[in-house]
Amino acid sequence: MSTNTNAPAKEKNKLGSLVKAFRHYYVPFLIAIALLVASVIFTILTPTVIRSLTNEISPVGKAAVDGNFVVNFDNVFQYVIRLIIYIVISFVASFISGFILNTIIQKFSKDLRAQIASKINKMPLDYYDTTQTGDILSVITNDVDTLSTSLQNSVSMLVQSGVMLLGVFIAMFLSCWQMALVVVCSLPVMLIIIGLTFKYALPLFNKNQIILGEVNATVEENYSGQLVIKAFNAESRKVGEFKEKNTLFGSILYKSQGVGSLIEPAMSFVSYITYAAVLIVAGLLFSNGSIADIGIITGFLVYVSLFQEPLAQIGQASSTIQLGTAACNRVFNFLELEELDDDSDKKMLLDHSKIRGEVEFKDVCFGYDPKKLTITNFSGKIQPGMKVAIIGPTGAGKTTLVNLLMRFYEITSGDILVDGVSIKDMSRHELRDIFGMILQETWVINGTLRENIVYNLQNVDENRLKGILEETNLSHFVSTLPQGLDTEIQKESALSAGQKQLVTIARAMTENAPMLILDEATSNVDTRTEILIQKAMDNLTSGRTSFVIAHRLSTIKNADLIFVMKDGNIVETGNHDSLMKLGGLYSEIYNSQFG
Repeated sequence: MSTNTNAPAKEKNKLGSLVKAFRHYYVPFLIAIALLVASVIFTILTPTVIRSLTNEISPVGKAAVDGNFVVNFDNVFQYVIRLIIYIVISFVASFISGFILNTIIQKFSKDLRAQIASKINKMPLDYYDTTQTGDILSVITNDVDTLSTSLQNSVSMLVQSGVMLLGVFIAMFLSCWQMALVVVCSLPVMLIIIGLTFKYALPLFNKNQIILGEVNATVEENYSGQLVIKAFNAESRKVGEFKEKNTLFGSILYKSQGVGSLIEPAMSFVSYITYAAVLIVAGLLFSNGSIADIGIITGFLVYVSLFQEPLAQIGQASSTIQLGTAACNRVFNFLELEELDDDSDKKMLLDHSKIRGEVEFKDVCFGYDPKKLTITNFSGKIQPGMKVAIIGPTGAGKTTLVNLLMRFYEITSGDILVDGVSIKDMSRHELRDIFGMILQETWVINGTLRENIVYNLQNVDENRLKGILEETNLSHFVSTLPQGLDTEIQKESALSAGQKQLVTIARAMTENAPMLILDEATSNVDTRTEILIQKAMDNLTSGRTSFVIAHRLSTIKNADLIFVMKDGNIVETGNHDSLMKLGGLYSEIYNSQFG
């Protein structure tokens, strides 16, 4: 296993990356903000109307006519109409703004998922060697959903709150600077409460998302490994491991939500104290004549409410904001991991219709850990059309050699040439088009059997497909299916391990690549089927340079060249007869199988 240098040591703050990634939506975002500002402005104007309306209906400061206080209902009606207009305009602008923001946030979330899906295909294989599948899935699903929900619930609220605070702050000082100072005195206390909450809760929310990824990885591992778990009666142990992770997740979530929830009651307490202080100051100012009318007080109390409301909203949404921040860090830490270099612009260097199939290894060195080489100074030349077998004990470097040939991993030093062209100079796409590959690990997709066999190819001739089914001994199985090749198959249930192996072999035959790699291609089939497939393999490899990794030496006795590997080096080279006469490692392995 390689040490994954791509994985970040800790979750770094990626809000700057979020803002940069959002750049395609700046225009609609600014339109939404403009509407939001308009909504806030009309909201701030409503207290001025309330002040005038209060003064109109209040007897304070007005002379009585014939002992009765007279209300001008025409003025009252005008103020009420103006108040309704302001409220309606504020509501409509806020609604349209929210609709625009929610739309672009959902599109942005869709873009993030697309970027992650694309990123997955650009990551080097050593990342997947050291990262659990469940943790990657958690980034794609949980973290993106959490970020989307947080943006949807908090962006408009934060913008609206910021504009509201600024606007109300100015309006309060214009209305009564003495009472405004009382409100301003409460502001630092509220900001300190918010700051402390973020300081202590955010690390917990970051840890929360990391633990959630580990929980998902445990679930995925238990799901995919059910056969082994049941075979070894390990259900209790696995349930215990999950409970341990789940309990830790619950504990961290409880602490983070607990710290986050403290902000709301603290803010409410400061708000009530502020209201009381404002009313006391207002009473004193009114009693000594500094305030001329009662409408100033009623209007100012609305301003106090408007000023406190955004801070309370921020407090209530703090948990969502912090959870979204933690999710944002994980999403963009993944998106900013180092990718494979893009070589798609490289020109085709070989005419695939005229490939001879000469392969040369020149002093190849490689190590999953650069400080510890797995293959050292490996050299060898394969002539066109040769069937090359690679054998050796487990861990000798057989599959590693093939992975280097396909550039699944980059060699540390040395070179590999195909028809005299270095694979470093080829694009990965061109190189992998040259080789057909049948792996020991079978892989099928949810879809029809036809889709699994033709996979990435278009317009495959039906007669050729039937011939491949015959050669791979799949025709009888296909004939038993209700819709033949067009029958939908499910990844885990529809095919046995041997049938999956046959499908992967049929897929390689359909591709009809100039050169072949077979890594334990018949490991999951019975002996009788192996004999039938071996004939198909012999037909497939005829005239093609092919590399065969096999533990069953009966399948490679007719190989033109056999590389015997041990500890990353070729220790013996030759055909079956010459290696048996040599009496070395090959003959030892062969005799251990056949007595």
